Amino acid sequence: MKVLQFGKFYPPVVGGIESVMFDLTEGLNAHGVQTDVLCSNKINQSSLETVNGTYQVSRSASWGQIFSTSISPAMIVKLAQVVKDYDVLHVHLPDPMANLAIWLVRPECKIVIHWHSDIVKQKKLLKLYRPLQDWLLRRADSIIVTSEAYLESSLDLARFKSKVVIVPIGIRDPISFTSEIAVKKLQEKYHSKRIVFSLGRMSYYKGFSYLVDAAKYLDDDTVILIGGSGELLAGLQMKIDSSGLADKVKLLGKIPHEELFSYYSYCDLFCLPSIFKSEAFGVVLLEAMAFSKPIIATEIPDSGVPWVNCHDVSGINVPIMDSVALAKAINSILSDKDLLRRYADGARDRYLSMFTADKMVLSTSKLYADILAS
Repeated sequence: MKVLQFGKFYPPVVGGIESVMFDLTEGLNAHGVQTDVLCSNKINQSSLETVNGTYQVSRSASWGQIFSTSISPAMIVKLAQVVKDYDVLHVHLPDPMANLAIWLVRPECKIVIHWHSDIVKQKKLLKLYRPLQDWLLRRADSIIVTSEAYLESSLDLARFKSKVVIVPIGIRDPISFTSEIAVKKLQEKYHSKRIVFSLGRMSYYKGFSYLVDAAKYLDDDTVILIGGSGELLAGLQMKIDSSGLADKVKLLGKIPHEELFSYYSYCDLFCLPSIFKSEAFGVVLLEAMAFSKPIIATEIPDSGVPWVNCHDVSGINVPIMDSVALAKAINSILSDKDLLRRYADGARDRYLSMFTADKMVLSTSKLYADILAS
């Protein structure tokens, strides 16, 4: 069996979908399923690399991005050249460019769609894109959705439920990747503080402004650290400065990969304040759970996030766009050692029982075998 993972980008590009592609590719190859990657590059230049002597990553030249879509005609050409060598094409959506490439090339192999999220923001453009999307949904042999909650809420998938398989996202246990040196630096810098950590791209659906406002209601010994870069970073910093919260909220920007897990290790709890269903799952929640960190997340309508963070088991879910509720949840956990310990244990247990990379990889491998046998 040979599989081609097909999506917009691939690490070292950072993102939730990219992380899933990476863990699937690495895990499938480790389990004997030959798996390669075709994606867009960040620059107008194509490249081909072999990773660990095991699999190939082909990055197609890109002309840039429009409405979060990488414009890469070279990807269409490359797909036409290589897809005949594969038994399964595993495409990660949303990605209109990948969708267009499949429509033009018309591969004969089995096609698996990995439905990470509906298109939420670009509603006008979705009207133009939907016929192409529906064509691919009809053509697909199977559709992976990451949670039952998201499946039930998605109007796009309503007509295709007979093809859907629920495969929750899973990640490799990150504890061994922690830098003790980086943790020590954090201890020296914040030794007398309680740390709330949050992480994500500075984008419209992340709700970081509500977490900033929550800092007004926290004790002075509590500091919120927010990692990530993006178009809203400068505006968020202005909000922090104008609100007099510079001592209580720190924007870290893009955290180097070798330091990232040290923040999870050091913090007291993790908060994901997202406000729209564009946050379909929340891979960062799994990373925090793996580190036994209590979670505060939001009750995003029609999203899988409130399911990933099981309320009163791995943490607390609060209403969206509610800074006071965020602060109340943070204070309740940080002020109660027994509650903190119970949520910490619950978070780690939930990760191990439901969200490991091996569980995701084995479920996906079984799906491939099933559709090839049908």
